[in-house]
Amino acid sequence: MRAAWCRRGQSRDVRISGRNARRVVFGAINLERGGRLFLARQHQRSADFCAFQRQVADTYPGRPVAMLVDEDPSHTAQASQALAQQLGIRLLWLPKRSPKLNPMDHLWGHGKDHICANRPYDDIDAETERFITYLQSLSDEEALRQAGVLSPDFWLKL
Repeated sequence: MRAAWCRRGQSRDVRISGRNARRVVFGAINLERGGRLFLARQHQRSADFCAFQRQVADTYPGRPVAMLVDEDPSHTAQASQALAQQLGIRLLWLPKRSPKLNPMDHLWGHGKDHICANRPYDDIDAETERFITYLQSLSDEEALRQAGVLSPDFWLKL
C-alpha cells in the first residue's frame, strides 16, 4: 500500500496476501507493433526464464528475436544463455543500473500503479492475473506509449 485513507486519529487495517507471497511476471513487448507476452511464475530462476524464452520462440517461429535483458541471475545463467542461442534469440544486455532504458520496466510501473498500488488482494494469484489482464487489455499503441517507445526521446531506434 502506498496510501490509504482513514479518519484522523484512527488506525487503518491493511490486509496482506500472507507469508510474503510474491509472483514474478516475465514480459516482452514487440517494439514495432506493441504486442505483448507475459508469463507468471513463482520464482525468477533460470528455468523460469527459459520457459519464457520458449514462449517467445513459439510466438515468433522462424523470425529473428532480440530481447533486452538486464543482468538478473536468471538471465545470465549458462542454461538461459545456451537456450537463447539454441532458439535463435539474441540477448541484448542493458547497462547496469539502468531501468529507465528498459521499456518493460515502464510498462510494469504503469500496471502496478493502476492495479497493485493501494489495493490489497485476498490472493496473490488473483492480483497477478488482474495485473496481466490489465496490461493485455491496453491497445498496442497505448502499451507502446506507456513503455516509452513512442517518445521522441526513446533511446533505441528501430
